[in-house]
Amino acid sequence: MKDLLRNRWFKFGFWGVLYLLWIIWLGNYWWLFGLIVIFDNNVTKKVKWAFWKKEYKEGEKHNVLLDWLDALIFAVVVVTFINMFFFQAYMIPSSSMEKTLMTGDYLFVSKLSYGPSVAQRPLTVPFTHNTLPIFNCKSYSDLIKVKYRRLKGFTHVKRGDIVVFNFPHGDTVLTKSPMDDYYTLVRLNGKEYTEKRFGPIITRPVGKEDNYVKRCVAQSGDTLQVINGRVFINGDTLKYFEDIQNTYTVVTNGSKINPILLSDFDIDLQEFYFDANLPGYPDLNLTGKAAEYVAKLSNVVSCTKNVDVYPPDYPDSYLMLFPFTKEFKWTRDNYGPLYIPKKGATVELTVQNLPLYERLIRVYEGNKLRVDGNSIYVNNKLTHSYTFKQDYFFMMGDNRHNSLDSRYWGFVPEDHIVGRPRVIWFSKDKNKSFPRNIRFKRIFKFV
Repeated sequence: MKDLLRNRWFKFGFWGVLYLLWIIWLGNYWWLFGLIVIFDNNVTKKVKWAFWKKEYKEGEKHNVLLDWLDALIFAVVVVTFINMFFFQAYMIPSSSMEKTLMTGDYLFVSKLSYGPSVAQRPLTVPFTHNTLPIFNCKSYSDLIKVKYRRLKGFTHVKRGDIVVFNFPHGDTVLTKSPMDDYYTLVRLNGKEYTEKRFGPIITRPVGKEDNYVKRCVAQSGDTLQVINGRVFINGDTLKYFEDIQNTYTVVTNGSKINPILLSDFDIDLQEFYFDANLPGYPDLNLTGKAAEYVAKLSNVVSCTKNVDVYPPDYPDSYLMLFPFTKEFKWTRDNYGPLYIPKKGATVELTVQNLPLYERLIRVYEGNKLRVDGNSIYVNNKLTHSYTFKQDYFFMMGDNRHNSLDSRYWGFVPEDHIVGRPRVIWFSKDKNKSFPRNIRFKRIFKFV
């Protein structure tokens, strides 16, 4: 067996077959020339492809620096290849998916689930996404641009999936406030003030926007409606997930709830305001199971789910909620009905429903759009309908009252999908000190 593994023809055949399978998956047969390198590296050995690697004679002292350089180059190549096509590490930065995913969870995101998209800006500094932290500049080059293409995956995005995707509004970023939604600030404060106060702006191509993670509640072709906080798809109630949270108004007999009683639900009451005039907690974040438990506590008078009705509570005005017009009298808890565009589907276009699909037509699908009175022109042609070129999805956070999601910025295009979280490999609580901050129960937990 050892002799077989060392045989040059066996090694060439093994790596050659793997390489051919990768080429077929990639669908770019120009890479067949790479078989020449594999053949020479394993059989003829005419060219020293790893020119930095030193060949040592028997008994010769190793050069530590060259050995480290060889290990570093190998790690960069392998990890970059894995990140591009198979898995990518990701950290949960906010509480929008609690209790499903916690702030401080470190995930491995599978790109194989939906198929990896081919890098549209392949010239990128390894281990970076869009920015070089030290120099605060972009980490990719626009010298080579590739059209969007997604390789075959195991499945497609479905209702209920937790999905990592590129933030749709992340194509424009304010340098002095990069975490804020540029378009929201423009609607609230005006373009001139926003760019003067928080600019200058930078633009990012598809695939280089910041990554978000939410749950897909509606896939392409669905009609979504939220009624009193409950999600309905095509008229049927969406499958219930037990970790979904909402805020509740909890009225007590005047005393605070004992924090120990809620420790099993990972609820830190110090994070929530106790209103002595209520008396109780006006916005206590609870899952359905936790709400049932709280309602039965001896000092609790009532536990009522908060539901926003029109007009929406501050700050959820029409300027915050997609599609950002007064005509759609929606709130975060009473939203829709809304059709989720599907590739190849055609919708009638009117001035009234244009705000729903304007950004899709103009930005995500690259058309010129103009409105003249009641007439709509796409690419300078009068039109009364539009056929979509790709699929779209509607995403919501499981922490329903503490999540900036599709209710606030609209649809997620298919070309923005990154992958599906599969496993939490590490988790820590930023509010606690070491070693109490490590959430051992969440390490190697499958999502």
